[in-house]
Amino acid sequence: MDPAAALAEALAVDDSSDRLQAALAAGTRPEAAYLEPLVARCAIEPDFYVRDMLTWALTRLPGELVLPRIIAELDADAPQARSQALHTLSKLRDGRAWQAVASHLHDPDDEVARAAWRTAAGLVPEEQRSRLAEELTAELGRGGLEVMRSLSRAFVELGETATPALEAAATGEGIAARHAGATLRLLEDPGSTFFLDPA
Repeated sequence: MDPAAALAEALAVDDSSDRLQAALAAGTRPEAAYLEPLVARCAIEPDFYVRDMLTWALTRLPGELVLPRIIAELDADAPQARSQALHTLSKLRDGRAWQAVASHLHDPDDEVARAAWRTAAGLVPEEQRSRLAEELTAELGRGGLEVMRSLSRAFVELGETATPALEAAATGEGIAARHAGATLRLLEDPGSTFFLDPA
């Protein structure tokens, strides 16, 4: 059996600990042939720890091979494929992925959007940090508290360059303005608790 087929078979077994070991082995002894089975499994793997190991295995492959394939995965129909691709790009930390990541800031799926916010904040070029903050204000008030916390953490990673956009958003009304206010408090004290002012 060729290496790609063998890995695909090992990643498809029922036991998650066995799948974890297969992904670990693929990263420990990386081969170019592993790219496709690793990417394919990322889209359907149900276990968080296995997905994280799949990402690690992908980062062990040559960047010139991995980067274009992972960027292409951002166009996948399955939300998990997109979110895991974004997570992998956050680990690759290659600025060439910036534009592709930025195109998913408003993805309709919350998990994909959360991954895009986090990854974008880590990859954004210095000269575009303020512009990214302005773009992200359109997502203020989205989803439940966990989604809002994720967005706030992205703003915190952007640092003081996010302050003007957040201050402008905080002058409005409704959940978006309250979210902006909560995020400004986190910018002042990143160790503080995230909370929304009463409506």
